[in-house]
Amino acid sequence: MSNDAHFTEHKITVLLIDDQAMIGEAVRRMLAGEADIEFHSCRDATRALDEAARIKPTVILQDLVMPDIDGLTLVKNFRAQEQTRDVPMIVLSTKEEPAVKAEAFALGANDYVVKLPDRLELIARIRYHSRGYIALLQRNEAYTALQESQKRLSDEVRQAERYVESLLPEKLKKGKILTDWRFVPSAELGGDSFGYHWLDDDHFAFYLLDVSGHGVGAALLSVSAMNALRSQALPNTDFRNPSQVLYALNNAFQMDQQNGLYFTIWYGVFHKSTRRVVYSGGGHPPAVLIDGPSRDAVKLEMLESRGPMIGAMTDMEYASGETTLSDFARVYLFSDGAYEIERADGTLWPFGEFMAFMGQGPFDDPAAPKMDALVAHGRALMGHDDFADDLSMVELTFLP
Repeated sequence: MSNDAHFTEHKITVLLIDDQAMIGEAVRRMLAGEADIEFHSCRDATRALDEAARIKPTVILQDLVMPDIDGLTLVKNFRAQEQTRDVPMIVLSTKEEPAVKAEAFALGANDYVVKLPDRLELIARIRYHSRGYIALLQRNEAYTALQESQKRLSDEVRQAERYVESLLPEKLKKGKILTDWRFVPSAELGGDSFGYHWLDDDHFAFYLLDVSGHGVGAALLSVSAMNALRSQALPNTDFRNPSQVLYALNNAFQMDQQNGLYFTIWYGVFHKSTRRVVYSGGGHPPAVLIDGPSRDAVKLEMLESRGPMIGAMTDMEYASGETTLSDFARVYLFSDGAYEIERADGTLWPFGEFMAFMGQGPFDDPAAPKMDALVAHGRALMGHDDFADDLSMVELTFLP
């Protein structure tokens, strides 16, 4: 909430409940010269609750001896009502009676005065109790405003989240390359995005990037970088060459021009004719390749990402790696939210255990997709459903 948030002006408002007209007139005269104090009186105790609801006092002065209703009962009734539960109450009595005083305080009275007190003392007590109550009202207003602000922010984040999800690629269910993915957003909007597309008839690009930090700024940078890749909008860049792509991305998205944000990325290109994959990475987790001559004879390989993060310094060079895919080949790209998981005991899930999990079969059971198993396992490790960071994972199956 901004520092210039406006609070309601609450004037000190006194409600006197006393059946004696003489007492009402005496209190009115005591307060008559105080411009900041508004005075109301009610002689009928049976109407006291309705009067309090109407004028919304900041302090109630109430006699303990009245016809029709016992004063202590009325104190109890005021405290039972939502509108008057917290309004300060000063009870008025004709004499100092410790037992009555104790009972009045036990029922919710804030102060006890033998009537009528000195004018200065009464005004001081009224102002003291009213200031505390007005501060409570303003705290409640501030809390309500904060809740509303957080709800608006949450709604905006969810809208941005839906926008990011709308840009994610369609899952490929036909052809020689099949794709599937999972995007599990965290409570705060993160900076994950990913994509894949044919560059030409023989080259297929696939990539995943993760912007530092959370919030709309991170999401916007992520979307901008993804659009640059999808539209091949980086100048003097051969998008079939991962090293060139990361070099151009790094120069185009320097962190000093992106509010201090940077991102990591893994980018690969599949050459259909030779089944060769060339890849490069900048500060990103390695891709995981599950590969072998058949579904029953596979091994796990990490396609390492050894380059620096994107945006730290201009003209950075990025090395490429390459591998040739066998007849059964499945590649997983993922963000660090897939494995940087704090377990219920407060320790982090070791990366080695994550890799071991990824290396476990089966790899093609439609009833138990690998990515769904990972999400479920992560939630079991945490002991709750909400991930601290976006969890993004892309699965690509390269058929022979």
